Amino acid sequence: MEARMNIAELAPNGYKRVITLENFVQASDINKTQLELIKIRASQINGCAFCINMHTKDAMAQGETAQRIFLLNAWRETNVFSEEERVILAMTEEVTKINESGLTDETYKAAKELFTESYIAQVILAIATINVWNRIAISSHTQPDL
Repeated sequence: MEARMNIAELAPNGYKRVITLENFVQASDINKTQLELIKIRASQINGCAFCINMHTKDAMAQGETAQRIFLLNAWRETNVFSEEERVILAMTEEVTKINESGLTDETYKAAKELFTESYIAQVILAIATINVWNRIAISSHTQPDL
């Protein structure tokens, strides 16, 4: 697949705004392991090879195990993810697949039992941000570094 355009060069002001949002997410209270799980899972759902490649490498560099990454697509079928991670993964799927049901009341209630509303807001912004990056990378045919 041939790369199409460089959105950072063609729309620099907009691209800078996405980077600002990414910087907010990086500086947020979200646990770094949880943040990488959000990024990998949303990227899997969206089929973004560039982001899957980047964020699995980032997660492993931070100490994430290959086994947990391999099982991420089937997280509901395994017990290797904590209760907090399971709720965050459910949120990631529901917000990424917003057209199906959105963030359900059930998942939001589970999140409120574990997290503050501020943390939930930050998680939603993290999910939204990786979805923006996925759409930029997929639309421009950005290729992973191999």
